Amino acid sequence: MNSARRGCLQVYTGNGKGKTTAALGLAVRAIGHGHKVFMLMFMKGCKNYGELAAAGNLLPGLTIEQYGLESFVNKDSPSPGDLAEAGKAFSRALEVVAGGEYQLVILDEINVALDYGLVDLDGVLKLIESRPPRMELVFTGRYAHPEVIGAADLVTEMTLVKHPFYQGLEARQGIEY
Repeated sequence: MNSARRGCLQVYTGNGKGKTTAALGLAVRAIGHGHKVFMLMFMKGCKNYGELAAAGNLLPGLTIEQYGLESFVNKDSPSPGDLAEAGKAFSRALEVVAGGEYQLVILDEINVALDYGLVDLDGVLKLIESRPPRMELVFTGRYAHPEVIGAADLVTEMTLVKHPFYQGLEARQGIEY
């Protein structure tokens, strides 16, 4: 494979489980080939995600930064804190992309942040256009905007067929978070 090829925009969306997990699998693959990976989490303020511990202990090539409050965001009425956290996250994403230090940049849950009105579509499209030519960019989250899908090189939609939550099983540490 030609290592000088251009970077792509990948989008993992849909109502099924596995969007962030797929992005992390890609991160592991990239790190295995010596790439530096940056993951920015929108709307995920809880510090109990397993990937945070794994990155610090097992994957020195992976940098993860979280933005968001520990509470869920009310789509119809985001709090000032939610908006401020999303603004900080988006500003940081712009810095990381412009800096060009990472070969793979994952913007986890940016699709949801866009759908909830926490970030601006024009800004997101400009971020996509501004990425360095060899940078791979990954967007995760439900509700991918049609213009983001149009700009993408790869779109995978996770489809929910069955989930243990609907059988009364709560989120499990090490599996869902």
